[in-house]
Amino acid sequence: MSTPLADPLTPVSGPAGGSPSTLPELPEPTRRRWMQWLVLAQVLFVLGVAAAGYATAALGRTITLRTRPVDPRDLLYGDYVNLRYQVSELPGRLWRGTTLPRRHQPAYVLLEPQPDGTYEAVAAFPEKPATTGNQAVLRGSVQDVWRRGLRLRYGLERYYVPEGAGRQLERRQSLRVQVSVAPWGQARITSVEPSAE
Repeated sequence: MSTPLADPLTPVSGPAGGSPSTLPELPEPTRRRWMQWLVLAQVLFVLGVAAAGYATAALGRTITLRTRPVDPRDLLYGDYVNLRYQVSELPGRLWRGTTLPRRHQPAYVLLEPQPDGTYEAVAAFPEKPATTGNQAVLRGSVQDVWRRGLRLRYGLERYYVPEGAGRQLERRQSLRVQVSVAPWGQARITSVEPSAE
């Protein structure tokens, strides 16, 4: 019968055979300084997120995308509309990378305006491409890849609406979404309206 390595109630001595090893206590001023830095970092993060959203709306270029509504209600969060964009599922021939796309990798979708005022995807790149004329670039990430295409996510797939409005939008077969796209690729929805079609 084997004996236990140590009695669970007996403290284990430190490397020099002295008292049990413990973490050193920080002096009160140092601890207070660390707490101040931690609170400041959290405040700066929240302000940065808010500033990025406002900057996207103020400095971004507004484009219109075609979408259709899916799943308008969440009991915990209230009314919202899940949006499925035409530019979310692209044929594989639009991919311009030297290697095949992988799940969760960044993707930059080059958009061009159409006669009806909406934008459609003309190419997808692993890095941000240059644009000309009225072209725009929407940054997303690859969600799924299959033999002939890929599915992308842009962070624009959920739009919260006033209570009761989600049901009204669900009845529409097609919606037009105004999106503000910042020069650095971040995007946010500015409005959702029923399509004329």
